[in-house]
Amino acid sequence: MLEIEFEEPNVGICDCCGNIITQLTRFVYLDDSAFAIYYANFTEGHEGKNVLGLISLGEWGTGDIPDCRTSFLFRLGIENDEYSVIILDGSESPWQNKILGKILHREEALQHPWKQDVFHITNHIVNEDKEIIKYLKN
Repeated sequence: MLEIEFEEPNVGICDCCGNIITQLTRFVYLDDSAFAIYYANFTEGHEGKNVLGLISLGEWGTGDIPDCRTSFLFRLGIENDEYSVIILDGSESPWQNKILGKILHREEALQHPWKQDVFHITNHIVNEDKEIIKYLKN
């Protein structure tokens, strides 16, 4: 069973427009074992209501950064009253931290066998992450 641990959001001011930016860090567990981490950002008042996110999958049980840890950049929004998820090119990621592992380019991400895990997690995000749901639905 997939479970998300919700940390308190970090709120700041967007450099480009001065509006409020919300930054989220979430830990994902599968059958009570560390499975993934995701980050998400959204800014009130930006054109096109979207959430930028990054999901990092791999081994999380140790302080080591294994070579098998891999990250996927995505954009989450609503189109025609339905959630949409688009995998983006990792070179556009604002998150550049070794702990996340390799951030895949779009073409790599779309071919990667963990892509289904990413979509499984994003399905949980749109059903359980109250901060993201509230932002996208208002």
